[in-house]
Formats: sequence, structure tokens, C-alpha cells
Amino acid sequence: MDLRVVRSNRRRKTVSARMVGDVLEVRLPGWMGAADEAKWVEEMRRRFERKQSTDAIDIDARARTLARRYDLPEPMSVRWVDNQTSRWGSCTPVDGTIRISSALAPWPRWVLDFVLVHELAHLVEQSHGRAFQALVARYPKAERATGFLIAKGLGPDD
Repeated sequence: MDLRVVRSNRRRKTVSARMVGDVLEVRLPGWMGAADEAKWVEEMRRRFERKQSTDAIDIDARARTLARRYDLPEPMSVRWVDNQTSRWGSCTPVDGTIRISSALAPWPRWVLDFVLVHELAHLVEQSHGRAFQALVARYPKAERATGFLIAKGLGPDD
């Protein structure tokens, strides 16, 4: 990704970024030092790359397909979130919403599918007990995906 840094003395605190053609333009306050500039440029690049990887996956349609395939309830909504850094995803059974960490977007699809099945199972069973485990076990790569997530530093979601 090509980058361009634009400094402005009128900008006091905020940092922003946007795509201009194929170039990520990062806008910074004029007073910002080189170390802070490097930090913010890298952060904005990371955010835009993550956004591009999540845009390529229709997470809602994928969850609905998996719900039908594994006889689980369909969610009311499924969306990517950037603020889950130590969890795979989360589910609110009362309103049927599922949130999936955008950190999973670049990983193999079978891992993402496992996490979706895991969260869909929470629409039936809120705890991680035997009934829940039986629902998750409907996904044939559940054990493999759990191992993958543990290897990535994200242990079981309990």
C-alpha cells in the first residue's frame, strides 16, 4: 500500500486517513514528531488493510449458510468489530447479534467458520457446557480450528 503523509499546522490533535486513488493519505498535526508519525502511519495502514480484508468477506451471509448447514438458529445480525483483541467473537443471545473480531479475517476460512459456529451455538446455549460443546462439534473441523486459535495465542473462548 502506497502512503502519503500530509501535515497541517491547523490540525491540533487528530490523526485521520483516507484512500486517495491507490494511496493511503495519513493526515497529521504539524507539531507531531517522527516517532509519533511512524506510530500513527503504521496504525492507519493496519486499520485500512484490516478493513480491506473484512470487506472481502460477507460475514452475515456466511453465518446464515453455516446456521442452515449445522441446524443452528440464524442470527439477527453479524458484523466485524475491531475492538476484540483477546476474543474470537461475542454473541448476545437476547437480541441475536454476533460480533466477530476482524483479526480473524486474514486467517483460513475454516477457522472463521468455526468461530461463527461457536457463536451461533451461543444462540441456543449460553454456557460452554456439554450441550454447547455438542452443538459446536457439529462443525467437522472444530478441534483443528481450536488448535489453530490456541497456536495464535487465542485460547478457548470461555
